[in-house]
This record gives sequence, structure tokens and C-alpha cells, in this order.
Amino acid sequence: MTQADPAADRETGGPVGTFRRFFALERDVLVLSLAMFAFSLGFQMTNRFLPEYLVALGASGVVVGLFGTAGNVISAIYPYPGGAISDRIGSRNALTLFGVISTLGFLIWAFAPDLGGVALAGVTVRPWIWIFVGVLLAQAWKSFGLGATFAVVKQATDPSRLAAGFASTETFRRTAFLVGPVLAAVLIGLHPAFTTSFRYVLGVAVAFGIVGTVAQHVLYDASADSIGDSFAGVAAVRSDIREMPDPLRPLLVGDTLVRFANGMVYVFFVLVVTRIYAVGFETTVSVAGLSYGVDLAPAAFFGYLLGVEMLVALLVMAPAAKAAERVGLKPVVAVGFAVYALFPVVLINAPDTAAAMVAVFAFSGLRFAGLPSHKALIVGPANRGAGGRVTGTYYLLRNTVVIPSAAVGGVLWEFVSPTVAFTLAAAIGVVGTGYFLLFGREFEAYA
Repeated sequence: MTQADPAADRETGGPVGTFRRFFALERDVLVLSLAMFAFSLGFQMTNRFLPEYLVALGASGVVVGLFGTAGNVISAIYPYPGGAISDRIGSRNALTLFGVISTLGFLIWAFAPDLGGVALAGVTVRPWIWIFVGVLLAQAWKSFGLGATFAVVKQATDPSRLAAGFASTETFRRTAFLVGPVLAAVLIGLHPAFTTSFRYVLGVAVAFGIVGTVAQHVLYDASADSIGDSFAGVAAVRSDIREMPDPLRPLLVGDTLVRFANGMVYVFFVLVVTRIYAVGFETTVSVAGLSYGVDLAPAAFFGYLLGVEMLVALLVMAPAAKAAERVGLKPVVAVGFAVYALFPVVLINAPDTAAAMVAVFAFSGLRFAGLPSHKALIVGPANRGAGGRVTGTYYLLRNTVVIPSAAVGGVLWEFVSPTVAFTLAAAIGVVGTGYFLLFGREFEAYA
């Protein structure tokens, strides 16, 4: 890894130099942050709207839940081999490979309506099946590359500054979370048919995938990559599970419960706004004596709500990381868990007005305050050269348990009621938050 040059930092003037010093952006972390921006922009322009895309292509609530579970399966399976590949071949090569695969997934989503239905065992499955195929590829950089991204930050950052290091990458990534849905909302507003306008969004996502892949491969300095041992199969997985640092175990339990709760309802957030509340936004804007009508359909308005959520996230993440250096990682992580837990019940019981939706999604943005500290709490106890495997093992265990959550939520949504699904999810999230508060341990560098 390239090392930060203090003298060079002092000589770098202006806002960019101040920004770099504040967020501890060593070269490799900066390059990773830029790649994160590109891929997160593509993924967030598309992923949060995919349930609406599925319904438009003929899917039911149960199918939407199964799609969420398919994503959970990928999130569970991909990180461990992705971390092992990163440790074996180096972060640059791994992230480049994963970038190419993700971009192909965006392409399949874009052409799904043209590909048509598929005949399986005498039954024709409607074109929504291609969304399932695409997600197998599109999540490659996000999930396969998880261990690599953690390893880059750990190798380039002092242990006592891990939260700040993750805050830098998360700030870039969450900036894309802000820009992506808003850009998607603008593109969705260009055509009244959602299946047409959303393909504009997917085309832009492909472009960003290409840019991110090329940029990280060319700019990343792999000369000092920490290369670990080759993957030794299932025995290695069992060994890594047994050797997981003890401080991670209570964090893992609490985090798993919170994520199971969120997974039950996450894919349905867009449907609450677009189909249950059918909330759009309509107003008149006067500029230079001229009046312009603004009329946002619910799907486009949802994009702006995600923008509000991410704006709040960007405002709170860096101060929260700084606060963690004073009060420790655990309290900051617990705040994020609490917001995760409460958001479903807040959303499903909110008034069906545009103002209420803005307030609810602003509240949701507070959950990201604990994300940099959460990542630091995961990777902090790992030995150098094993950050990818420790991260992959953690997410393998957590996401394996979370796999059925969206399917459970889909069954409740379709056959009981959305209110029951969201209320039960909140209850499970509260239990997970309480467990972490009682048994969670602080990382010694922050103690």
C-alpha cells in the first residue's frame, strides 16, 4: 500500500487538501472511494426501484419477497469467496473482475423486457425472471468486493483512525446514494411508462460501471498489496469461523437480528410509497415572474425521498465517526441499530402526505451515522493480511441467517398485511439492538 506523506499533505493547499487531511484519504483509500462512488451510483440508481420494476413486469408481492431473498443469498455467499480471492490475487485485480461482472448485470436488467418470458417445465415465467438473473451479476462488486474494500482501508489506515478511514469511503459512497436516486427520479420523469423510463436509468448505470472498473484498475497502486494464502475450501471456512475474534460475536448476533428485521421489509419501501400511499408531489414554482408546474409521480418522488435520506446520512456520518473517537464505537453503532429497528413501524404508520414522507426518510438517514463505526468494529480486531477473510466470514454468517427474511416479509405482505409485516420487523430489530447494548464489546483502540 502507498503510505501517506505528511509533508505532501501539508503542502496540499485549498479545499481539496483540507478534505484529504480531514478524511485521511491515502492514495489507495481515495481511489477506492472514487470506485465506490461510481458503482454505488449505478447500484443505487437501480436497486431501490427494482421492486417497482418487478411489479411492472408482472411480479406479485411474493415474487418481490423472493427477489429480496435472492439478494440475501448473494450477500451471504459472495463476501467470503470474494474476500479469499482478494487476499489471494490482490485487491486491484479482484475489484476489476467484480466490476466487469456487475456491469454485465446492469445490462441484463436493461434488456429484460426485450428478452421476454422463459418457459420452465411447461410454464412460461414472465420477463421478471431476468431481474433475478441480473442480480446474480450486478451485486458482484458490492458483495464479492466487500472483503477487498475492507482490506484496502485496514492496510492504509492507523488502527485508531479506522472509523475515520471508513467514514471517508462511506462518505463518497453515500454521496452516490444521494445523487443516484435523484438522477434516477429525473430520468424516470422523462417518460410516463415506468418500464421505459427506468431503462434510461439502467443505461446510465452501465456507463458508470464501465467508468468505475477502468478507474480503479488504472489508478490503484497494487505494489504493496497484502497477499494472503490461497483458499483451502470448506475447511478454511470452518477454521475462519472458529478463529473469529471474540469481540465480534455479540456484534454479530445483534447485527444479524437488526438486519433480519430490515430484510423483511426493505424491498417493500418503494411499494409503500408508490402503491399503498401513492404519494407524489405537486407544486408550482415561480422563477423570474414565470410559473412552472412540478408534478412528480410516486416512483419519481420516491427517488427524491431517497435523496433526502442520503443527504441526512452524509451530514451525520463524519461527525459520528469523530464522536466515536471520543465516546467509543459501541454507542455510535447502537444509535444506528436503533434507527434501523424503528424505521419500519414509523413508515407504515406515517400520514400519507408528501411532507410526512420527507420527514420519515430524513429520520431513516440517521441509521447511517453508525455505519463507519460498525465497519471499524468488524475489521478492527483482525490480523493484518486477514482483513478480507475476517470480513467475509462475518458477513457470511450474518447474511446466511438473514437469507429468508425477505421471503418471510413477502408472505406476510401478500397474505396477512403490510402493517403486520412492518410491525413484526420493528420488534425483531428492537431485540437485536437491545442485545448489542447489553453484550457488545468495544474495540480496544477506541476504549
